[in-house]
Amino acid sequence: MSTRIIARRAALAGATALAALALAACGDADHSTSGSGHGMPGMGGTGTPAPAASASFGDADVMFARMMVPHHEQAVRMAELADSRATDPEVKKLAGQIKAAQAPEIATMTGWLAAWGVPGPSASAGHGTGMPGMDHGMPGMMSEADLAKLATASGVDFDRQFLTMMIAHHEGAVTMAQEEIASGANPDARALAQRIVTAQRSEIDTMKKVLDRL
Repeated sequence: MSTRIIARRAALAGATALAALALAACGDADHSTSGSGHGMPGMGGTGTPAPAASASFGDADVMFARMMVPHHEQAVRMAELADSRATDPEVKKLAGQIKAAQAPEIATMTGWLAAWGVPGPSASAGHGTGMPGMDHGMPGMMSEADLAKLATASGVDFDRQFLTMMIAHHEGAVTMAQEEIASGANPDARALAQRIVTAQRSEIDTMKKVLDRL
């Protein structure tokens, strides 16, 4: 075999090897690029967007949750008194409904505040209206004197006081919920506000009927 043929074959072998190396390098580059997407928004990994429940909220949503939590807590506190003091079966039933509905809502709204990174209501916010401006900011809230009077009542007297106070309390909650529906940005908060309006208006109608017959 001539020297010229040997040289030509060697050149072809070298070119083939270089082409193979180039293809391998391209393959590695593609894998690296696809892997780098795991850190980008919308591609999984640490860049995954936050859940929708906490992604969109405004001042009205925060105010709604921070004020409705202690408002609900006071309603539950009043309803618990009915367990041992109410005598009318319908009053006892209403009190049970209020606790069953509002306790889970308290947990839901408290969870929103935590997800939004917003401080919850103060520990004393649900106990009467002793905080400055609380009467204006939380319509329907009872004072500590009101609650003390309710706690010492029993029988039909308790039933009448309970219904009178809870009607006013519910009317205040409806007002607050309507403000959230009108001004809120978070869809979950607005949906809860609408449920509160619907449920508590119905309970107000029932309580007024019971109060009329007592």
